[in-house]
Amino acid sequence: MTCWESALIPVYSSLTHALADALVDVLWFIEGCEDEQMDPDDAVKVLEGVAHLVSKLSSGQRNEFIDLLGTMAEAESDPARREFLEGFPEGFGLLDDAVNL
Repeated sequence: MTCWESALIPVYSSLTHALADALVDVLWFIEGCEDEQMDPDDAVKVLEGVAHLVSKLSSGQRNEFIDLLGTMAEAESDPARREFLEGFPEGFGLLDDAVNL
């Protein structure tokens, strides 16, 4: 086992779930960064870039992503990260045009 491998690496049901988890990890890190760790202007650019990207998803894709975020939130044991996951759809503009919520 190499240094980056771990017995705790989750097994994902789909590539979509794996990529959503990776995206959330990156955004969770950026949201939690202090100004000394990451330039605040750069952090805002990344967060706004993601919000723009997800705004371009189709209604079906948005709903799938929202459902996946809900599943991830339910499984999350860290209360602060669970709160981040629960607020993600609204915070990143997924609810603006989502259908059948």
